[in-house]
Amino acid sequence: MNTPTPNKTPRRLSRELVLQGLYQWQLTGNSVPMIEEHLEVSEETAGDWVRSDRILLRALLTGTVEHAAELEAEFVPHIDRPVGELSPIERAIVMLGVYELKHCPETPYRVVINEAIELAKNFGGTEGHRFVNGVLDKCAARLRSVEIEHAKNNPRPR
Repeated sequence: MNTPTPNKTPRRLSRELVLQGLYQWQLTGNSVPMIEEHLEVSEETAGDWVRSDRILLRALLTGTVEHAAELEAEFVPHIDRPVGELSPIERAIVMLGVYELKHCPETPYRVVINEAIELAKNFGGTEGHRFVNGVLDKCAARLRSVEIEHAKNNPRPR
């Protein structure tokens, strides 16, 4: 059984569960409600489900699945191999990151990219986080150009 991790925020737990849900969706084609039910009752994820931000979880999972083709069209120009050759984890993380960049402007682009990198470090292959970072940086440059330009012109105080 998965040991609860009290240091993770509800939003981080939500993204981890969305990643697991997207992985399941890719492999089984199950519906979002079926995936949510599995995440809620599975011994592996039930503890995280309870502590997650379920509103965010549902929005991200539903939105990513519903917009999958559109999201892939956004990132395909920035990958070095066909989508079918991506691992299901890499594909899910990039789709989730692109969904947030495109549809969740309230989440700063740096947060979106950082969260995706952390997912890749925790669940992906050895160098998967570099791939995810590179792809999402390129997508952010187009999808969040105004925000990025503002950040360049107004650096954060240290």
